[in-house]
Amino acid sequence: MLAHKPIETVADAQRRAERKLPKAVYTAILAGNEKGATFRENVEAFEKIGFVARVGGEIAPQRDMRTSVLGQDIDLPVVISPAAAQAIHPEGEVAVARAAAKAGTAIGHSNFAPSRFEDVAAANPKAFFQLYWAGTKDDIAERVERFRRAGAKGLIITLDATMTQPRDWGSPTIPQQLDLPTLVRYSPMGIANPSWVLRYLRHGKLPDLTVPNLQKPGQPAPTMVEGMVEWTNTPLPTWADIAWLGELWRGPFMVKGILSPDDARRALDAGATAIGVSNHGGNNLDTTPSPLRFLPAVVDAVAGRAEVTFDSGIRRGADVVKVVALGAKAALIGRSWFFGLAADGERGVSEVLDAYRVSIDRTLIGLGKSSIHELSPDDLVVPDGYFLKTAGDLPLGAR
Repeated sequence: MLAHKPIETVADAQRRAERKLPKAVYTAILAGNEKGATFRENVEAFEKIGFVARVGGEIAPQRDMRTSVLGQDIDLPVVISPAAAQAIHPEGEVAVARAAAKAGTAIGHSNFAPSRFEDVAAANPKAFFQLYWAGTKDDIAERVERFRRAGAKGLIITLDATMTQPRDWGSPTIPQQLDLPTLVRYSPMGIANPSWVLRYLRHGKLPDLTVPNLQKPGQPAPTMVEGMVEWTNTPLPTWADIAWLGELWRGPFMVKGILSPDDARRALDAGATAIGVSNHGGNNLDTTPSPLRFLPAVVDAVAGRAEVTFDSGIRRGADVVKVVALGAKAALIGRSWFFGLAADGERGVSEVLDAYRVSIDRTLIGLGKSSIHELSPDDLVVPDGYFLKTAGDLPLGAR
């Protein structure tokens, strides 16, 4: 039997995930809306910002990576972003929660996830619940109370998500349910990926296409498709609705999907205690610039009245260091843990988080820093005109 070779980078995890997963499942987690321009730019944006290496100074033997998010102390500035892991691994987000707990960090859990939040919170007490504005206010209030009872330490409302548009390279179809005709239709997928099928069979189950976190009292859990229909048929929330939600929750409250400084100020007025700078990983409005280009303007607009987090395009510890240097408390990672989970379950996620820790540590050494709290924009080399306040600041023809 071959010795296990640990995952060393997110790119390594991605290569292993691609080998393990059926093509349709792998393509689904890559996501990226329409042409995928934003998806690509999110990653490439980090290459345009460099570091100022420093040498000869005294550096502590152990670099300090500790911070806090939504009232939870964490050991490194990397948090599991809420995302739904349908058909990736039979243990789903529960395995991710355990890995995050071992790494000393927190997990955000999506209301579209196939794992119950109660099970995730039991595996990692530093768990935040994320919801989309779906259903009636009574539906939303019932969910909030359910997850409060389950021990949610914070609430995340994602505002920047619309129904994903068809992609130029094709969008996988989500089946309504795994009945016999569906199993027959998708049997070639299983035949071509026997290790993926065996992984589920060893756990005595098939991929779960329901969303139990949207389950209403006395009713069965809806399917992913039914949940999507409810969400897309619900009128979009206004800032008054967000204020109502914050008042209902009365705890650590992140408004996620912010790029505009004005929207950041409106979120603060609505009761947000945290601002999530994000473009949904490129899975929302294509050709939106990377959130990295908006981060300093949002940090300035918040002016210390709330903490700021960042997600979209994070793939290595050096990326995390850059957003912390620009004022974020922590980075949220989504596809990174998808790749780790697909590659090797809980162990794969643990190794991805270890890869982030090692990369952050080595980057701090290169910058001559003993702590992430010593980071500042002075550690970065940024092209003139790179940072934006609004998309209108982008020079004509620059894209």
